[in-house]
Amino acid sequence: MEGPIAGQDTVPTDTEPSNTVKLLHLLFLSTSWGMQLWVTCVAGFVMGSRLPRHTFGFIQRELFPYYFHIGSACAFLNLTLFAMYHPSELLSDEQTIQIIVFFVCVAASVLNTQWFGQVTSDIVADMHLIERSHGLGQEVGLVTSKSCRELRASNPSYQRLCQQFALYHTLASLCNLCCIACNGLSLYYLATRLSAL
Repeated sequence: MEGPIAGQDTVPTDTEPSNTVKLLHLLFLSTSWGMQLWVTCVAGFVMGSRLPRHTFGFIQRELFPYYFHIGSACAFLNLTLFAMYHPSELLSDEQTIQIIVFFVCVAASVLNTQWFGQVTSDIVADMHLIERSHGLGQEVGLVTSKSCRELRASNPSYQRLCQQFALYHTLASLCNLCCIACNGLSLYYLATRLSAL
């Protein structure tokens, strides 16, 4: 086995990604962040305040699997592209933080995709079945009606579903907010490195 050639650099280098890779990285990051802001801050509030509760719940159950899978794919691709061009041996403290931010975003996205989001949707579907059997669910807006509160007090099964929904919806929302924060930090990291607009 031959040793290294004299004068040859054996230390890995931090190579400059091509413009195509930079474009892909920015595209995945901005797509994910823009989608998260739209769904969380605009579409959710508008639909929730204008549609009957069951219609709103049905739309969310249909859209959220796509939302979570696209977010997970973008987070994974962002982490992969960044890691490919930043060898661990050469990471600065700032780049190490950026890798951690991408990893946290992947983890939170996958949790929502594989667990919290799906469980929340299943619970909502079960709640809607019980509500429909009592003639409820066509109220417009996110505020829980007096009839739903009475149903919760009189039906232990529905009450249990409401408690489970509150737990899993909170966990899913926290993961979603975590992803928004991570993507926002990543966009800030990229913006500080722009030489020109």
